[in-house]
Amino acid sequence: MTFTPLGRYLATLCAGLLLAASASAQSQDALNTQLSAPQPVLTGDVDVTVHLTVHNPTRQPMRLLTWQLPGQKLPSPLFAITRDGQPVDYLGPLVKRTPPQDKDYVRLEPGATLSYDVELTGTYDLSRDGRYDIRYIGLDSHTAAKVSVDAAPLTLWLQGRSARYVRSPAPLPQATTGGSISFTGNCSAARQTTLTDAVAAATHYTNESLNHLGSTRSPTERYITWFGAFSVANRKTATQHYEAALEAFRNRPLTLDCSCTDSYYAYVYPSQPYKIYLCNAFWAAPMTGTDSKGGTLVHEMMHFTVVAGTNDWAYGQAAARALAISNPTRALNNSDNHEYLAENTPPLP
Repeated sequence: MTFTPLGRYLATLCAGLLLAASASAQSQDALNTQLSAPQPVLTGDVDVTVHLTVHNPTRQPMRLLTWQLPGQKLPSPLFAITRDGQPVDYLGPLVKRTPPQDKDYVRLEPGATLSYDVELTGTYDLSRDGRYDIRYIGLDSHTAAKVSVDAAPLTLWLQGRSARYVRSPAPLPQATTGGSISFTGNCSAARQTTLTDAVAAATHYTNESLNHLGSTRSPTERYITWFGAFSVANRKTATQHYEAALEAFRNRPLTLDCSCTDSYYAYVYPSQPYKIYLCNAFWAAPMTGTDSKGGTLVHEMMHFTVVAGTNDWAYGQAAARALAISNPTRALNNSDNHEYLAENTPPLP
């Protein structure tokens, strides 16, 4: 490969950053992670693959959730990636899961290491030239294990990406009078009726949440439980999320798909509004109440980038409450916290 003087300089710079990024903290009481890549500069429309290792230097075995780790496909946004300092879009699914069971864990023995080669091109928008900083964040959530992460991100330079390779954003579905609901994935008549009722429940939940936030000029137990320390700015952010969700439920064409047979509640592709895929746990859930059908639709609606762009940092009421205490900013970016404020079960003032 031949580089210009600038290219040689960037390659040298990136090689140094690559070495820094791949040197993990040597804490002996925490999991260590390392990210590396074969070369710091990639030219043309090539796949972007990184190598991840997760090492347990402690004297105790650790249990990690399978969806915290790469598999044959990325199960969630396990990496935080920026291009020239700006976050790039995650293109994979965001999933509302059931509480984890034993089968959902991987046991990492003392001194053992897990290694993965992860192809990122299909699940992140890496379509443009620029400097890409990549961090592995899969162990930041859903785990009690202490984690020592790299002090610096892995830095790669992509150049010569062609115009044909640039991803066009999905067109935003146009607003319609009163909204609309369509069904894909062979939804039966009975399921279509159930889903229509679930959309009504979700719309009610979202509207009621807005009413509560509109009256929240000072902290309420309900707000603090799900979004943590009160501030006017945080309340404004939460209000904007529910306003966008309510507008979508009322005025945007909603597509509900019944083809999923996984154990999840539901999932969406955040850059593809407003299509929601319903899975096995959804059909067994109550219409309203904790982890309900109506609440699940609120959860999924919040994931869409054009609504709130939330992530899944914590699942379940206990984890969502803990997140609100430890990190209110992240609670405002967590779909379950939005769902539980909306469901308000058991009721909080």
